[in-house]
Amino acid sequence: MTRLSDDIPTRTTRLDRFFSVSARGSTIGREVRGGVTTFVAMSYIVLLNPLILGASADITGARLTVEQVTTATALAAGVMTVLMGVVGNAPLALAAGLGVNGVVAFQLAPTMTWAQAFGLVVLEGLCIVVLAASGVRERIINAIPAPLKTAITIGIGLYIALVGLVSAGFVTRTPDAAGSTVPVRMGLDGHLVGWPIAVFCLGLLLMIVLLARGVPGAVLIGIAAATVLAVVVNAVFDVPGWGLVTPDLPGSVVAAPDFGLFGEVDLFGGFTSAGAITATVFLFTLVLSGFFDAMGTITSVSDEAGLTRDGKVPGMGRILLVDGFGAVAGGVTGSSPNTVFLESAAGVGEGARTGLASVVTGAMLAATLLFTPLAAVVPAQAAAPALVVIGGLMMAQCRRIPWDDADYTIPVFLTAAVIPFTYSITNGIGAGLVSYVVIKTCKGQWRSVGWLMTVIALLFVLYFGVEGFTAVLR
Repeated sequence: MTRLSDDIPTRTTRLDRFFSVSARGSTIGREVRGGVTTFVAMSYIVLLNPLILGASADITGARLTVEQVTTATALAAGVMTVLMGVVGNAPLALAAGLGVNGVVAFQLAPTMTWAQAFGLVVLEGLCIVVLAASGVRERIINAIPAPLKTAITIGIGLYIALVGLVSAGFVTRTPDAAGSTVPVRMGLDGHLVGWPIAVFCLGLLLMIVLLARGVPGAVLIGIAAATVLAVVVNAVFDVPGWGLVTPDLPGSVVAAPDFGLFGEVDLFGGFTSAGAITATVFLFTLVLSGFFDAMGTITSVSDEAGLTRDGKVPGMGRILLVDGFGAVAGGVTGSSPNTVFLESAAGVGEGARTGLASVVTGAMLAATLLFTPLAAVVPAQAAAPALVVIGGLMMAQCRRIPWDDADYTIPVFLTAAVIPFTYSITNGIGAGLVSYVVIKTCKGQWRSVGWLMTVIALLFVLYFGVEGFTAVLR
């Protein structure tokens, strides 16, 4: 009888060989556990994406329905994550990218129809696919110095932890009021109050203890235990303040999917509705964000999984190609650009090392097409501890930074700091690369930087100033 454990059953040898499970020092049990953990950590996107895209109307006043966007989100994420597992053989899950979905909802949609906005998303994906297929994207990744790549991992670790703390309500934004001295604070008023915060803290402490004791499945156990506690507490005390997901047992397990957005795409209509210059700026923003957000996530998660060799990720070309098609899929399905998710690090923390974990995650994401009510059981306060713990573990990469090298000290700091402070991986990478190129150029060492890095730095200067340039053109 096959048993789910850290021992690989004989009957799974073909699966083992296909995904190189043993070769990467993993087991079938760890891959399955890691895939489940990644799903639990990122399943919130199925609920959050409809809220973001549904919060805006297009130029005609049309709004997307929750049922349509939920179906589109689960469909694209499930298919592309399985594809990443089979083609890229990496423990990386894809879903509608946070931040870029806001660009689609609040910048693109008000200037064009939804079909035209999703058409620009498809064009973005095709641009990234061309860059990946031609090898340009991989060359750019390989051109970035190792210390800056490590800084990306550190910055993403801080970013993941901050996202977890904010999602749980442990950290909140200080209201814009006179006399405010800090942008964020602990809890709602500087204090930790209420059962939701208690669930988060207990879940976090449990996870820390289990990890310290080397318990297999520590992250998943912590999420499950915190979810059970949340359900019980909410049932007994009817607690408010959970946020997007209230931990109630669903009255219905199955819900019918709505594929109304699938294929509703107008590739070039946006250039007419919004104007050629504005649409081009939108497309440039989407491409640059999708390009470098995914690059940073792929590099850092792969490094955390121990998959990098001499600073390079094996099979990077295939991984980048799948990521590019993820954006295309996001446009075709109507879910906004899909990209590699930071929460993949949660699965890696549970031992995931191969694409088998992604297949598991993808299958579970696809299953939410029918079982969406079950995805609404896990509150942010139960899943957020995983992000905080994994973010903390990623900080261990600090030991690899050559802090005594002045050429890297500030660029590394800017990369690691700007990512969490601006909630953008792209901004952090840009700040680090621009400062690094400026330092090298001012020291007369621009030849050591190379033309490719110089071009990238100039593109980031344009990216940072694009709104100003657009305002001048207007």
